[in-house]
Amino acid sequence: MSAAEQPLREALCEASRTLEARGLNTGTAGNLSARLGDGFLVTPSGVKPARLTPAAIVAMGADGRPRDAGQQPSSEWRFHRDIYARRADAQAVVHVHSPYATALACQRRDIPAFHYMIAKAGGASIRCSGYATFGTQALSDAALVALDGRRACLLANHGMIALGASLERALDLTVEVEELARQYALALMSGTPVLLSPAELDDALERFKTYGAGDGQDP
Repeated sequence: MSAAEQPLREALCEASRTLEARGLNTGTAGNLSARLGDGFLVTPSGVKPARLTPAAIVAMGADGRPRDAGQQPSSEWRFHRDIYARRADAQAVVHVHSPYATALACQRRDIPAFHYMIAKAGGASIRCSGYATFGTQALSDAALVALDGRRACLLANHGMIALGASLERALDLTVEVEELARQYALALMSGTPVLLSPAELDDALERFKTYGAGDGQDP
């Protein structure tokens, strides 16, 4: 085990409990991972956050096979593997079934540019993927399409994915996307949200390229 692996295992356990404490996941829903060398670490299948230990975190190769026989990774390991293979900028991936993001995903809605903070996810909208059964290659393929040029997406009738240059940043973006989903749902309840114009959104996207540079946070 490398010097970096044990702290990363511990961080994934802590992050899993943080997601549950904040109401972004419940029970055994959702999963998260972090890149490690040419593979990644991912939370196991069917283990509640309160019972999750560093030893239970599953080390995976780039081919999606567990390093240690007998360990069972999250059923969603395919989209974690494929995101790391496709996205050099992804050092961590968080998947949650948070209430508002999931509610919009069940309507198969994108989150449009109703608020400038949408730019934090990397583009003009947070897309909702096409539907596919959980744990399948089809779901991973759909997620990759929705994530093209973005750092977050909704999964139709399922939940949300966020990625980041670190586990902390992926968690921060997860929280931000859920808040945007909440705000958008509230705006829909009270009328038709007025969307930013392309020029207004482009200005926000440009400013977000350097926003947060002083404190090491993603824009």
